[in-house]
Amino acid sequence: MRWWDLDAVLAIEGELFPEDAWSPGMFWSELAHARGAGASRHYVVAEDAAGHLVGYAGLAAVDGTGDVQTIAVASSHWGTGLGARLLSDLLTAATAFECHEVLLEVRVDNARAQRLYERFGFEPIGFRRGYYQPGNVDALVMRLSGPAAPTAPVAQAALTSDAVPDEGADGPIDGLFDAATEQPPEHAPERAPETAPRAARETETGTHG
Repeated sequence: MRWWDLDAVLAIEGELFPEDAWSPGMFWSELAHARGAGASRHYVVAEDAAGHLVGYAGLAAVDGTGDVQTIAVASSHWGTGLGARLLSDLLTAATAFECHEVLLEVRVDNARAQRLYERFGFEPIGFRRGYYQPGNVDALVMRLSGPAAPTAPVAQAALTSDAVPDEGADGPIDGLFDAATEQPPEHAPERAPETAPRAARETETGTHG
């Protein structure tokens, strides 16, 4: 995921997560930590054959622990296995980050997402009461030890994390953040300190995961 993907990302974000959509500033903050030698984030987007962005996912890695931040699949691609491919990509990144475990939170009422995570080897380890607001829905915390990316079902979409457009890829355009330089514009908002990273969300069900 790069700064030029954010308009499409935010459109999917607003459609799928109207109650707790991430702000542009939260994505800016994540991308600022996704490049360079000290990178602690991995964000990827999926595009269909026509080049339209149809999904995205993100992972944070700190001190050997990976945290699935988000998985989102456009409604037009529900049921294609794209969510599984995105998760597989995050687990590959977790291995590259040398994570010894990967954690995520999923809504207790999202059985479909839980089955996906179980298929990848995640196991429940606890609950977080009232984690999802404003609905006051509990979160099931799941953990995968010793992550290795299993083969996921093939979907008709390409995952791209470093795809560069033919023009304007080497610097900021119209003052926007160029993720390749790791320098946000002065007006780019940062993630509020009190805002915790959002839990993993598998959206083939149309709900938070």
